[in-house]
Amino acid sequence: QVQLQESGPGLVKPSQTLSLTCTVSGGSITTTYYAWSWIRQPPGKGMEWMGVIAGDGSTYYSPSLKSRSSISRDTSKNQFSLQLSSVTPEDTAVYYCARVQGGYSGNFDHWGQGTQVTVST
Repeated sequence: QVQLQESGPGLVKPSQTLSLTCTVSGGSITTTYYAWSWIRQPPGKGMEWMGVIAGDGSTYYSPSLKSRSSISRDTSKNQFSLQLSSVTPEDTAVYYCARVQGGYSGNFDHWGQGTQVTVST
């Protein structure tokens, strides 16, 4: 059974870089059938897709976040990470990592439990 677990600081100051890691167990992040995504949900708002890293390491980002986002991976640890630069309080959200079935544009079939990130002084 595939499991995903987000980790990272719960509090980030404005203008700093938010860094989160998703540790995957029960499946390899290099499998080309799957991709691995970051999604967030700000308080009182809907889910926002942020970006994805495919099994071959290629990345795709939401146009609205592309200039500030970077997704990378550590295959030796079976982890993938998100960096979001120049954060503002509007980046406060619950951040989720998820597996995408059938390539980077497929359906989410496994999710992490989510981690709250607050941007504040």
